[in-house]
This record gives sequence, C-alpha cells and structure tokens, in this order.
Amino acid sequence: MPELPRRELGRTGLQVTMLGYGAMELRGAPRARPTTEEQAETILNAVLDAGINYIDTSIDYGVSEERIGRYISHRRSAYYLASKCGCLVGAQTTPAGQVSPHVFTRDNIIAGVEQSLVRMKTDYLDLVQFHLSPSRQTLEENGAVDAVMELKEAGKVRFIGMSGTLPHLKDHIAMGVFDVFQVPYSAMEREHEAVISAAAEAGLGIVIRGGAAKGAPSDGKQRGLQWERWQKARLDDLLGDMTPMEFILRFTFSNPDLDTTIVGTANPAHLQGNVEILRKGPLPVDMYAEAKRRLAAAGSAPVGK
Repeated sequence: MPELPRRELGRTGLQVTMLGYGAMELRGAPRARPTTEEQAETILNAVLDAGINYIDTSIDYGVSEERIGRYISHRRSAYYLASKCGCLVGAQTTPAGQVSPHVFTRDNIIAGVEQSLVRMKTDYLDLVQFHLSPSRQTLEENGAVDAVMELKEAGKVRFIGMSGTLPHLKDHIAMGVFDVFQVPYSAMEREHEAVISAAAEAGLGIVIRGGAAKGAPSDGKQRGLQWERWQKARLDDLLGDMTPMEFILRFTFSNPDLDTTIVGTANPAHLQGNVEILRKGPLPVDMYAEAKRRLAAAGSAPVGK
C-alpha cells in the first residue's frame, strides 16, 4: 500500500500526513462517551498501522495523554506528537458542555508541558499549542510565550503553535512567534478561510480541526447551524456516488493551504473509511468551485468576503 499523501507543516520541515488523528475521542467519561482501555489501544495502533503520523491531544482531554503513553510510546519514532498548554494543571474534570479552566502563567505552562511529557512517556513534544486562543495581551502580560521558548531551548518542545480562532488569530500571526496554527474549518464552517490563507502565505503550518464537520448530515442527528447551511446549499446533486461525509472531508482536503486535518474516532472502521477518502484526493476543481459558490450563498463563507 503506498504511503498516505503528506505536506510540509509550514516552516517546521515536518512532513505530516494530510489526515491526522485527534485523540480527544480517547478522553472517556464523564466528558465523552466511555472508551475502554482495549478500544484505546486498538485505535491508537490502528492509526499508526494506517500510516497516519500526526497525533493531536491536550492536557484537558481526560485520559487521552496517558493512553498515548501507555499504548504507543514504544512507537514514538512513527508519529509527530502535538499537545496543548494553558490548561490548568491539577484541575478537576469539568462537566460535559463546560470549558475547562485555563491559566496562561509561566508556572502553569511549564508544569503542563512537563506533565504531558511524563504522561506520554516522551522526552519532547513536536508541537505545543496554546489552547483556546488567548489574546495577545494575555500572552504578553503573563510571559506565556517566553515560557514556551524556555521549553524549546531545553529541547522539550520543537515548535510552537496556536489553537486559535477569530478575532485573535490576526494578532497571533502578527506576533511572528508561532510556527503552526490549528483552526476550525469545514465546508459548513468557512469563516476562517481567509485567515488560514494569510497564515499559510506567511509560511506557517495549518492544522484543521472540525474538517469532518462533526459527522454527516445523513446520520439523523440535529446539528444546528452547520446542517442548516447544508440544507440551504443544496449540494446533493454534486455528490454523485459520494456520501456526504466523503464530500465534506474531500472539500477540506481540497483547501490548498491545509497541511493536515485532525479527525477523531474510536472506531477502526471509521478510521479506515477516512483513510480511503483521503486516498481519493481533493474534489474536482469545477465541483469545488461550485460547492464554494453554493455554500457562500447559504452563509458558509470567509469572514470579510
């Protein structure tokens, strides 16, 4: 089987597979549906066996980091490892639907990265990302960037990223200290498309989250604004023999600024389905253009356009 397609992650030089794995699915109860240790071990090894080489997690993703350390740390050379900082170390698990507390002080950031290294049984993180898009003022007042630079100089962090959203992303790009941006984006959620392009033009790596749009409209679940846009866009005649999920993922892969998109699952069959979609490549150029036109008319368009 040929290798999965890869792109260079901005100026980092890391050659990442265009499909990454989002390990939030492994956080377990009470913030997510329960997953057993056996399920975690199976899916993590299936990710690597499929050829995926980018894994994204976070301090506040329940037991996700511990499971990565427990089940695939012996295969550490096979994957790039990205986690977050700013999550409050030692905080109690936040109930589902609530945001975990974040503190962007030097001490909390260093403690968080040190904890992640222990949990994942590794000497370094390929990427540490500030979580929840703190403002430039928050970062500068707390010496947060300086703290991560210290960790980088110590060899514990290779590159620095921002898991960000508007309105702060433009300031983050202007700071000139971040190597990678993780940004929400999908056919149904194109608000960040212009700022993604701006970051890519500045030579920065682009990691997409939400590129599968949290499921397919055919799964019978109500998904609010995203699926209102799907209905308004009337895309069904473009699908041909594609499922809605295939269309949505291939739309994400069609964005020329994307380096990787992280998709989470605990189901090996879903994982294999995503890999097969990646191998089919981007959407045809004319279909991609027409889909963007209809989506814009339905309200899914870049901010400012």
